[in-house]
Amino acid sequence: MALIVNTNIQALNAQRNLDVTGGKMSKALEKLSSGLRVNRAADDAAGLAISEKLRAQVRGLNQGARNAQDGISMLQTAEGALNEVHGILQRTRELAVQAGNSTLSASDRTAIGEEVLTLKNEINNIASRTKFNGLSLLTGSLSTTQDATSTVKTGVQLTTTAVVDVAAVDVSKLKADPAGVTTYTLSKVNATTLRITQGGQSTDVVNTDGTIGADGTITFAFNGVHSASITVVGVTAKTVDDILTDLNTKTIVTAIGAGSAAYQVGSESSDTISVSYADMQASALGGASKIGTLIVDNTNVSTVGKANTLLASVDTAIQEVSTQRAKFGAAQNQIETAITSLGVAAENLSASESRIRDADIAKLSSELVTRQIMQQAGVSVLSQANSSAQIALSLLQG
Repeated sequence: MALIVNTNIQALNAQRNLDVTGGKMSKALEKLSSGLRVNRAADDAAGLAISEKLRAQVRGLNQGARNAQDGISMLQTAEGALNEVHGILQRTRELAVQAGNSTLSASDRTAIGEEVLTLKNEINNIASRTKFNGLSLLTGSLSTTQDATSTVKTGVQLTTTAVVDVAAVDVSKLKADPAGVTTYTLSKVNATTLRITQGGQSTDVVNTDGTIGADGTITFAFNGVHSASITVVGVTAKTVDDILTDLNTKTIVTAIGAGSAAYQVGSESSDTISVSYADMQASALGGASKIGTLIVDNTNVSTVGKANTLLASVDTAIQEVSTQRAKFGAAQNQIETAITSLGVAAENLSASESRIRDADIAKLSSELVTRQIMQQAGVSVLSQANSSAQIALSLLQG
């Protein structure tokens, strides 16, 4: 074996291996201290990508479960209020049955009518007071996509795209049919007057603004507080006459009545449960003869005939409230089932993510002991390699 003083190959080799051992021991210590097998992409590039997707799904599922709990609270708020409405309707029915008896005097009927009127007003009060996080639940206006300036979800547009200069129609304030979809037909009367027809009834509205500038808005007010606002877009202005010509024979379709809520109960945008929240005000209850229409003052049961008519309306209202409460109950059961399913899915996905990201402490502890022994051995070998050059010195001394 050649004796070399300038370059100590054995020492370099021992030092290189000692560096490798030190690096591995450092990684083992890092994994043990963090509890993670994958601390950076270099540790396991594919595993990191997979585990991040799993982690996103798990967090989405956990948030979906929290959303579902909020949804249950919202449903219970609405259903609890309807329980009180049921009690009011039962009392109203009792009074209507009482008023159907011919033994009562006029003053008796007036006294009964006063209580019935008060009960009707309280139904409306309950509907307006029942809110969850500022959202009205029993007025038929609930919508997760409400316009900022509207209390009614409309989803409105012109039914034709032929009128390119009229881009959008906001009819959120129009008086729509409580039954649901309402269609308004527009027709031009003259240069300033628009006729709006719905259900065989027409209203003429006048606008004398003259010329509407580009991206301007023209408003036709009718029926007191109701209006149709039409936004005109383009690079040029248009006169009211031109706009009315464009709108002639066109229709506007509105959707109103039962609002709805979509509860996000999963990690994907499609994981939703929709629940309809119908209008539970007196003006919407009672079938064809709404109790809000029948009860306007204390003469609502002034005759046996009125009492019998009110009785039939209240029976229908009780059934309508029962149906809505049943929907809330069924939705609550569905959401509770979804919460259980979300918990199971999150647990299993967390286990998968853990197998990729989390460190096996027992395995790493054994590996650390091995690296420590190898490091000690490496230091010893390096010491021996450094002393090997002294053999050459002994030759020179001899």
